Amino acid sequence: MTDTIFALSSGAPPTGIAVIRISGSNAATALISLAGSLPEPRYATLRGLRHPETGDLLDRAMVLWLPGPHNATGEDTAELYCHGGRAVILAVESALAAMKGLRRAEPGEFTRRAFANGKMDLAEAEALSDLLFAETDIQRRHALQQSEGLLSRAVDLWRGQLLRASAMVEAELDFADEDDVPPEQRIILDSIIDNLADDIDAALQAPPTERLRDGVRVIIAGPPNAGKSTLFNVLSQRDAAIVTDIAGTTRDLIEAPISLNGLPFILIDTAGLHEAGDDRVEAMGMEKARAAIESADIVLWLGDETSQPDHSRLISISAKADLQRASGINPSAISLSSATGEGIDILRAKLLHYAEKLLPQPDAPSYNARQRERLSELLSALREVRQAEDMLVVGEELRNARNALDAITGRLHTEDMLDALFGKFCIGK
Repeated sequence: MTDTIFALSSGAPPTGIAVIRISGSNAATALISLAGSLPEPRYATLRGLRHPETGDLLDRAMVLWLPGPHNATGEDTAELYCHGGRAVILAVESALAAMKGLRRAEPGEFTRRAFANGKMDLAEAEALSDLLFAETDIQRRHALQQSEGLLSRAVDLWRGQLLRASAMVEAELDFADEDDVPPEQRIILDSIIDNLADDIDAALQAPPTERLRDGVRVIIAGPPNAGKSTLFNVLSQRDAAIVTDIAGTTRDLIEAPISLNGLPFILIDTAGLHEAGDDRVEAMGMEKARAAIESADIVLWLGDETSQPDHSRLISISAKADLQRASGINPSAISLSSATGEGIDILRAKLLHYAEKLLPQPDAPSYNARQRERLSELLSALREVRQAEDMLVVGEELRNARNALDAITGRLHTEDMLDALFGKFCIGK
């Protein structure tokens, strides 16, 4: 029999309300022991919670009885909405821990049970994890859509096409000697495979899910004393970088996550680039700056046009416009003053323009590294299908393709992979 688990599912105390969740076959017994009897299913009821051994009143709380399988975990579930003080939570959890057949939940165990009981697939569980860690509006909206089945519906459509192709191959193998197999069967099969391969290739070319989690990397670069750190502070809206008139103040990379119109960015200030001198620390800072430019999604260049790096998404900036326009700057550069705010809105608009192309599109599924690996396996199998002439080989490669697709939603999975996924969740989720 599966253990009955319990955990605090709300935020760390003290809070206004603390939600303690109980899930498993002994949930009803636990609730009766605390609240005296089972309330009407799915109706919030005010009850006194008493210690089952001493009878001491622990709290007055709203309780919910959610019998399975029609609930979040698919198991009998009880929820206690207690006062959010530490002492109250400790008292209720201690009473639960003392009950036979109950134990504290491990991280992600409630969600893992929901997956095991068919309440969500693996892709939806991964999206729920993203939702829990969402910090910007686009992260929230996209993770919510994925957790509601946006990606899974796309996978189901592809699976339907694979099943259709597999059925055609099986028919070819079973009835190859009969006259009722249409001669154009292979042409239809190849058309299905080609269309599916195009869809998978497009999915692999689209921005990955990690872009939303990690943010668009924006590097601020240029020569010393060009206004990089001042711009960094203005865009991050805090004094994260030291600003002085002394050239070379910034020696290392300084990072700050920011959100523009709900889109996530990682802003990175760098050491000024110039001819290396004898200062080893400064040389190391410039080496880090050049490496950061190479890995950047967007480069804000505050320097001479002739020395600017080769980057496909480089925004040239003429800083300190309130003082004077620097010589040698690209004439099409954004004229910007961190002191007066001139050009800041133009720069933000340019950053948003690039970010919208780099981040997953709204209302479209995106795929994380694990899912993209499975899609690559699927695409490889489809290419083998297209080249194979023997229908036995075609059938085997189609099975490989289905296995790769099923691994995305968890029809095929390993316990190690599930441990790694659900271990990232907080206790109580």
